[in-house]
Amino acid sequence: MLGQFILNLFIALLWLLLADEPIPQITTFFTGFVVGIGILYVMHRFFGTQFYLRRVTKIIYLILLFIKELISSSYSVMRYILTPKLEITPGIFTYKTSLKGEWEVTVLALLLTLTPGSVVMEVSEEGNLFYIHAMDIEQSKEEVIRSIGKFEKAILEVTR
Repeated sequence: MLGQFILNLFIALLWLLLADEPIPQITTFFTGFVVGIGILYVMHRFFGTQFYLRRVTKIIYLILLFIKELISSSYSVMRYILTPKLEITPGIFTYKTSLKGEWEVTVLALLLTLTPGSVVMEVSEEGNLFYIHAMDIEQSKEEVIRSIGKFEKAILEVTR
């Protein structure tokens, strides 16, 4: 993936140098970069790896998914805060994850901790079991588990 990106930068630089402009323009470099994307997309099967922009789009999807979950969980927390009589049952539950790598588990734990209403308290030694504190165990547990499933799928798409 990094090799394809560096090759794309090289194509863009070559495009800039061959444009024969008295003063190099940034637009010429970006045009060369777009042309390089096209060339690399056509030739990516010869590299033996997937096209590098696929992973970039998966990363952007993961970021957008996190923002969506952040907004929805923030709305839930605000709803709890603004109710006159607070009737919540905080609690801790466990979740067994299918993620294997250290980076995958770390990213999932951070994404869950950053969403309001849930905190990853501990990860087991094996790295496959999360101990999660939920603000309202009865209602938010299902929301947290739904979010974890979405995050796991998106993280797997980025890392594999």
